[in-house]
Formats: sequence, structure tokens, C-alpha cells
Amino acid sequence: MARVSGDLLLAAQSGDRHALTQLLVALQPDIRGYARRLCHRASVIEDVVQEVLIVVYRRLGTIRSPAALVGWLLTVITRICMLPALMLMRGVEELTSLEESRELAKVPPDELRIDLINAIESLSPSHREVLLLRDLEDLTIWEIARRLGVTREAAKSRLRRARALVREYLLGTKDAAREST
Repeated sequence: MARVSGDLLLAAQSGDRHALTQLLVALQPDIRGYARRLCHRASVIEDVVQEVLIVVYRRLGTIRSPAALVGWLLTVITRICMLPALMLMRGVEELTSLEESRELAKVPPDELRIDLINAIESLSPSHREVLLLRDLEDLTIWEIARRLGVTREAAKSRLRRARALVREYLLGTKDAAREST
């Protein structure tokens, strides 16, 4: 992984657009290289690179040091490559802790896909509907609220709850599988 200086990281975090551009350009070849090794389909590599760069852009402020950047970045790349079904669910990108994302990244992709389907099926009809409208049909919160005949706040609340329930299901399934072995 390319060495990123503390000064460049700090400047990018503080809002320096030039530093941010330099950082993203410096990381791109390494992201692409890791994506080539981790992704099962070569056709998604460029999409994965773009998704990872977006996550870096959005979450850059949470990184404490250049050394932490490398580990965090590898986790993000692994998750996006190995969990294509979860790429549809933007909310899962926002796992509550780095430890949760590391644990999910260890689950074989086929098992996780099945677990994800089971998690979605376990939702109440109202939670399942809002989740599918947002993450599969890519509707905005306003469009979802209109379609469901609820307020924008209610739609956001249902979506947040649906994503939390999916996360709990996935982490619970992972924990249950580990305990049974």
C-alpha cells in the first residue's frame, strides 16, 4: 500500500481539496491492485475502485493516522469486493464499529449472500418494503415517503430500523454459526 504522509492526510482531512485529490490519486493504484486480488469478477473492479474512493472521501475525517488508513482501507476494499450483495445496502456501509465490519468481511461471500436474503425475508413487510425501495430501486426518501403514504421522517425511521435489523441478523447469524462449531 502506498505510503501516505501524515501531512497529506491531515491536509486532506482539514479540507484542502488539492491534498484530497493527491491522496485519492495516490491510493487508487493500490486500491485497484487489491480489488484485482479480492474480487471474484474482473468486471466489477473499476466499480469497486470508485466505491472505495467514495468511502474514503466520506469517511476520511475518521482516520487517526496514515498507519490506520492502510488497515481501514483494506477492510473497506475487502468488504466491497467480497460482499457485492451488501453494496446494494448503503446503510450496511455504515456499520457501527470497525470490528463488526471486520467480522462480516471474514464470512464467505456465498454464506453471507444467503444470510442477507434470510435477513431481508425476516423483516416485517413495512421494513422489507422500505429497504427494497431504497436499496434496490434506488428511490429517494421523498419518493419512498410518497409511495408509502408516510412522512419523510417515518420513511427514514423505517429505513434506519430495517438496516439495523439486517445488521443485527447478520451479526447474530455469524455469532450463532461460530458458537455451533
